[in-house]
Amino acid sequence: MKFGRFQLQSRTFFGLVEGDQVAELDGSPFDSYKANGKRHALSALKTLIPCEPRNFYCAGLNYAAHIEWGAKRKGIAPKYPEKADVGYRSFNALCATNETLIIPADASDMVQFEGELVAVVGKAAKNLTEENALSCILGYTLGNDVSERNWQKSDRTLWRAKNCDTWKPMGPFITTGLDPMNLDIEIHMNGQRVAGYNTSKMLFSAQRYIAEITKYMTLHPGDVIWLGTDDATEPNLKHGDVCEIIQKDIGVLRTPVVREGD
Repeated sequence: MKFGRFQLQSRTFFGLVEGDQVAELDGSPFDSYKANGKRHALSALKTLIPCEPRNFYCAGLNYAAHIEWGAKRKGIAPKYPEKADVGYRSFNALCATNETLIIPADASDMVQFEGELVAVVGKAAKNLTEENALSCILGYTLGNDVSERNWQKSDRTLWRAKNCDTWKPMGPFITTGLDPMNLDIEIHMNGQRVAGYNTSKMLFSAQRYIAEITKYMTLHPGDVIWLGTDDATEPNLKHGDVCEIIQKDIGVLRTPVVREGD
């Protein structure tokens, strides 16, 4: 199934996406729901972020090729993580597909995309093992972990480098029944493919991250876990660009880019 969250005039609701149609639901996939008989053309609805997370977790460096690319740019030897490190992002940075990503006027030119698979928690979970970790997951969506590389060097907590308003596009939908360890993700800039990878190349699996988090923290319905990116993250994002994160079963997360002052 493919769940979306939508707005029609003043109403917000969840729906089941069926091709170019949406079957409206009463309730929520995070609680209970049923179809209410109303159907809409997908094009007639505003697609919102697919959930509003209580907690927003993210994998640290989780793909070898991305680590090697970054090390080469710096002229240093690659250093691979020894364990599944978990970070955080801010809710204020989330924006939906087709919403504009705004680059602050004082940001450098080194603003880059990071196309990621996102696990969406469907029920509360604590002390899971890798064997049963996926039992708490409703499904998967896409994210773009936009990053300003110069700020990333100077901001110890990444508060600005990763969390400016609109810098975490997420969506478009949540798709159930997928294998998080075998999905192809592509990144397109202005209609051209610039990067791509298969999630089987994760250094630490989705299951490992979920189990690690739940050793110490309770996951709640609607929480999201962003699972890292692979490949190079160039070219840099600039005013007028359109960046798309694509996965055939989830959809296209489309983000137009604007720089303040341009």
